[in-house]
Amino acid sequence: MAEDSENEKTHDPTQKKLDDAHQRGDVAKSQEVNTWFLLAGGTLVLSSFHSSIGSGLQTPMKNLLQNAWMIHTDGPALIELAKELCSTLLSTLAMPFLFIVLAAVAGNLIQHRLVFSTEGLTPKFSKLSPMEGAKRLFGKQAMANFLKGLLKLVVVGTVMCAVLWPERFRLEAIVRNDPSAILGISMSLALRLMGSVVAMLAFIAVADFFFQYRTWFEKLKMSLEEVKEEFKQSEGDPHIKGKIKQLRQQSMRKRMMAAVPKASVIITNPTHYSVALQYERGMPAPICVAKGMDAIALKIREVAGQHDIPIVENVPLARALYATVEIDEEIPTEHYQAVAEVIGYVMGLKRGLSGRPS
Repeated sequence: MAEDSENEKTHDPTQKKLDDAHQRGDVAKSQEVNTWFLLAGGTLVLSSFHSSIGSGLQTPMKNLLQNAWMIHTDGPALIELAKELCSTLLSTLAMPFLFIVLAAVAGNLIQHRLVFSTEGLTPKFSKLSPMEGAKRLFGKQAMANFLKGLLKLVVVGTVMCAVLWPERFRLEAIVRNDPSAILGISMSLALRLMGSVVAMLAFIAVADFFFQYRTWFEKLKMSLEEVKEEFKQSEGDPHIKGKIKQLRQQSMRKRMMAAVPKASVIITNPTHYSVALQYERGMPAPICVAKGMDAIALKIREVAGQHDIPIVENVPLARALYATVEIDEEIPTEHYQAVAEVIGYVMGLKRGLSGRPS
């Protein structure tokens, strides 16, 4: 049971897994959002540039038809004519085409960051598997696409009926109108129709994006075992780090114990704390060469006893020094007076004097 719970993918993906998925080109993407941006861009282009496109194409085409009898179509002349027509076409459609391209790019950028990956182009034999094909045909994604298709048919059909039905009598009589008027009526109806479709499809695009994002996020979820493995790879194995920490502590303890015989005095709690201080004439302040709690404090006192290092009980001073001074550092200035009294007492003992620090 414990193994099953560790393999169950219930944990949110880490930032590293999200970044790796992005590098592979695996991102949350809704095709409906791209379609909506293209339709919206096309509608905006049609409403903004239809006059310039019409005039830009009408004039050269009109001249071409009116002067067709004067145009040479032999060899180089035909190539020059084709170049001129292509140049006119490109200059007229360049700005609308660029706008549509920007709309397509915006449809992707609004969903995810830029992706540069060739993994999607790599052939995968798993895609040839009948089982995988069946999953794609009858899976949750296929069902969602089917429902989206039906919904779009209903939406577009409803919008077309709502827009064109009131114009049914006008459309019947349109064939009797002047050709120039037909173009204006058709453009007006097309813009109304496209604008209504774009407005309705916006709801489908938003809903589909959240569905695709949720599906993608659920797919990237991790099991407890995967989280542990990623932590080991990124931060290092916790067992190894713990072992290294233990070895460092052991090395530090050995170094401390080797420095205890150099101490001038050991200040103790006496049961919980021990701080070994070294002081020689000419030193600006005493230095802490070792300190410890409980078992380490007891070991410091044992080593000090073996080397005849004076041990002085001073509960508040021992606790204060243990909390404020590090090994190989000078004691803080606020403890100078108390430590000076202790060292003075120790030096007095060495000179055979009696007395205790007040």
